[in-house]
Amino acid sequence: MARLKDRYQQEILPRMREKFRYENNLQVPRLEKIVINVGLGEAVAEPKFLDSALEELAAITGQRPAVTRAKKSVAAFKIKAGMSIGCKVTLRGRRMYEFFDRLVNVALPRVRDFRGISPHSFDGDGNFTLGIKEQLIFPEISYEKVPMVHGMDITLVTTAKSNEEARQLLHLLGMPFREFQEGP
Repeated sequence: MARLKDRYQQEILPRMREKFRYENNLQVPRLEKIVINVGLGEAVAEPKFLDSALEELAAITGQRPAVTRAKKSVAAFKIKAGMSIGCKVTLRGRRMYEFFDRLVNVALPRVRDFRGISPHSFDGDGNFTLGIKEQLIFPEISYEKVPMVHGMDITLVTTAKSNEEARQLLHLLGMPFREFQEGP
């Protein structure tokens, strides 16, 4: 069993149940899936960028990515419907917990001038989206072999009903949030 999943069941589940007064363990929010999306508009002009992004995402996640295609034609960007413009991976189960563990404990601390993640990126339904500017923060990626630096969006989907429950769950799982501040 993944180390983080074991910790969730032993420590986090009882703490969440006590704090939010859940009647049973199935009401306690949990991590459902992690979706990693890489959008590459540059792949229109240079298709090898997409191939390298597919290899890098597979190395980072341990799972083969799916190619995403344009739904509509956009003349201003020289994109036709059906063109390959990115890739994505959906992680569940053991791979999801292992990726989250590596993200929090290895990759995020490698970000330059890292002061924590903004707690304002919740969607209202308990899901959290994090944008990363460069894939080089993951140790699986070799700087010399990267033809182009690109970013990615990482969405953490939880079963939480509110942002507060999801924030508490992710905090207990180890997500390094900045101190929450209300407005200006």
